[in-house]
Amino acid sequence: MVDTSNGASPGGGVSLSKGQGISLEKKGGGTLTAVRMGLGWQAAKRRGMFGRRTREIDLDASAVLFSEKQPVDVVFFRHLVSDDGSVQHTGDNLVGGAGQGDDDESILVDLSQVPAHIDQIVFTVNSFTGQTFQEVQNAFCRLVDETNGQELARYTLDGGGQYTAQIMAKVHRCDGGWRMTAIGTPANGRTFQDLMPSVLPHL
Repeated sequence: MVDTSNGASPGGGVSLSKGQGISLEKKGGGTLTAVRMGLGWQAAKRRGMFGRRTREIDLDASAVLFSEKQPVDVVFFRHLVSDDGSVQHTGDNLVGGAGQGDDDESILVDLSQVPAHIDQIVFTVNSFTGQTFQEVQNAFCRLVDETNGQELARYTLDGGGQYTAQIMAKVHRCDGGWRMTAIGTPANGRTFQDLMPSVLPHL
C-alpha cells in the first residue's frame, strides 16, 4: 500500500513510509513558515480491451486542527479557511486527474500564524463519492515549502484496498518547531466526521 523507499521522491523530497517523520526545517537552518499539503489522484482504468476509466471519483482533503487531542477546527471543502486564518483549502476538485505530480486539491498552512494552543494538524482524505481505493490510482499526498515550491516529502498510495478513506499524515509541534509524520492508516467514511474515531489513536 505504501511507498516504503526512503530515497528521493519525484519532486526531490523524501519518500515517506508509514510512521516515518521528518523535521520541518529549511536546508541550511531555519524553520519553515508556510507549507502546502497537496493531494493528487486519478480514477483507475477498467480492465479490458479498451481500458476505460471508472466513473469520476471525488476525493476530499481535510485538515483537522487539534489542541491537547481535542478537535477545535477543521478545513475542508465546505469550510475553506480556519477560524484563525492560518489554514486554507484552495477549493474542491470533484474528479481528480492529476496523479502525475501536480495537486488536485491543496491545503495551505501558515505555520507562523498557527495559534499557540494548536499543537497538531491532521490531514485526511476521503472518497466523498463512496468508491474504494481499489478504484483510485496514482494517489499521493505531498508536503511543499510554499515559499519556494520545493517538495519536502511525498507519501504514495497504490490504489488498492477495500476502504474509502485514509489518515494521511500530521504536522505537529516538536522541540519548539514543527515535524511531519506519515500515518497512512486506512479508514472508512465519506466525510472527515466519519474518520474521527480513526484519527484519535494517532494524536
